[in-house]
Amino acid sequence: MAAYILRRLLLIIPTLIGIMLVNFTLTQFVPGGPIEQVIARVQGEGDAFRNIAGAGGDTQQSQATEYAGARGIPPELLDQLEVQMGFARITCTADHQGEPDLKSPDCTKEKIGAAQRFMVMLGNYLRFDFGTSFFRSISVVDLVIEKMPVSITLGLWSTLIAYIISIPLGIRKAVKNGTPFDTWTSGAIIIGYAIPAFLFAVLLMVVFAGGSYWQIFPLRGLTSDNFADLSLFGKVKDYLWHITLPVIATSISSFATLTLLTKNSFLDEINKQYVMTARAKGLTERKVLYGHVFRNAMLIVIAGFPALFLGVFFGSSILIETIFSLDGLGRLGFEAAVQRDYPVIFGTLYVFGLLGLLIGILSDLMYVLVDPRIDFEKRAG
Repeated sequence: MAAYILRRLLLIIPTLIGIMLVNFTLTQFVPGGPIEQVIARVQGEGDAFRNIAGAGGDTQQSQATEYAGARGIPPELLDQLEVQMGFARITCTADHQGEPDLKSPDCTKEKIGAAQRFMVMLGNYLRFDFGTSFFRSISVVDLVIEKMPVSITLGLWSTLIAYIISIPLGIRKAVKNGTPFDTWTSGAIIIGYAIPAFLFAVLLMVVFAGGSYWQIFPLRGLTSDNFADLSLFGKVKDYLWHITLPVIATSISSFATLTLLTKNSFLDEINKQYVMTARAKGLTERKVLYGHVFRNAMLIVIAGFPALFLGVFFGSSILIETIFSLDGLGRLGFEAAVQRDYPVIFGTLYVFGLLGLLIGILSDLMYVLVDPRIDFEKRAG
């Protein structure tokens, strides 16, 4: 097993490089870029440069304001932006004294090719240096950490609730297969799966968040304004009070897949020979179900927990976050894509891709933990 894990770990490197290369190449063909986004902002608003990380002091901001609108951006300011965003560098002669400066006659701007920018980016990412957002004065790591609580809340609670409800329900449906209970629960699950999460979120708000009926839950946010002043019990209560509706809206579509997967796994095991043998020996139905069938039937369900959690965690719905005014990774990814904020796009892609590959290995280990009979090393051989 150790050799198998080592091979999988070594495969992470070329796989991750391939993921980054494909996405980096695609961005080279997408119309518009961060420089074009800055120009569009300046043409629409004079103070757009206040949001650009490392744009400089009051001099550059006043220049941006002066040249806003139809007058555009002065060439020297555009050159500075290209250097700050990594699309160009300043090269100076050996006689130049002091810091490189485009205003000096000894220094010139040199464009950096896409291949070179990709290699520099990979080198930085291997050191877990993801740089700073183009449009926010904050590093990519700090920005992700800032948005993480929302995604952890939605991902963790949604996954746990789905497992807590779906596994017992799936087992019950398998035992009662073909009965009225199985029929009406299947209908309810299919209806829940068919309802879009954002539409269900709006329905919850209308009914329970001060819409047309009751005002039981808060309308927006992850915590109240006075959260810091509350006691420990008050903070827990306030937190759970705020996350109830978003978590329910996020979880609604995950019940169907997990419940039906559990049911089908149990039905497949119940009809096998070892189950009939156990019953012939006089074991009770409960002993047969939970002593023999459960372990084999739950293999695929339990082992898939890491992957399911990762999918919910990093697949944060931009619509759910927007409806409940939650500032999480879903909204961060959407805004970064719209703004062409490359450090945020590629930094999060690298981290999430790395985590996804590691979770794949963890899922294999979960399979072995649940059923020691599985040997991936022999299969690989």
